[in-house]
Amino acid sequence: MKNKPIPDIVYLGIDIGKNSFHIVGLNSSGKPVFRARMTRERLIDFFSRSSSMTVGMEACPGSNWLSRKAKAYGHLARIVPAQFVKPFVKSNKTDIVDAEAIAEAISRPTMRYVAPKTEAQLDLQALHRVRQRLVSHKTSVINQARAFLLEYGITIGTGATYFVRDVPDKLTDENNEFTPAMRTVLNELWMEYKAIEERLLLVT
Repeated sequence: MKNKPIPDIVYLGIDIGKNSFHIVGLNSSGKPVFRARMTRERLIDFFSRSSSMTVGMEACPGSNWLSRKAKAYGHLARIVPAQFVKPFVKSNKTDIVDAEAIAEAISRPTMRYVAPKTEAQLDLQALHRVRQRLVSHKTSVINQARAFLLEYGITIGTGATYFVRDVPDKLTDENNEFTPAMRTVLNELWMEYKAIEERLLLVT
């Protein structure tokens, strides 16, 4: 089946989904002239067959990728903060209504946009986020171990330095009151801590 002719679209609003995309195209007068639901593959094909237009989407996971794809086919890509799209939603919230609101938002000359991130910037951001999660996890392990130690009358200083210094000695001290089960739990927490430290070296 042949592709249908594409109408004269000046502004294209896209509501990004995990597996499908709802799109609404406006003409130069701001009138909706195209509405559709497309898979990822169909949307890229649509970009390749369309004349140059302004393509807009909300800032969300996937928007930087879609922005790069639109630019690769000669379109002007715009990423809009979600709070700037909300005033243009005219009825009950649906994916197609959101897409139309995005299209209308990017048609406004005073609209503000988010600068698309390069792949290098996204990679660096991802490394920072992974590192932050690992640091948070490391702190959680330390706090949990300290709480367990307190239940057996053992205190260690706050922070990773004291944890690394004191915990190995506590684990090998056979004169403390740890039950076999608690000693096993604390050993597992110590091994978990060391594994996190090793992973942090890879993302630093």
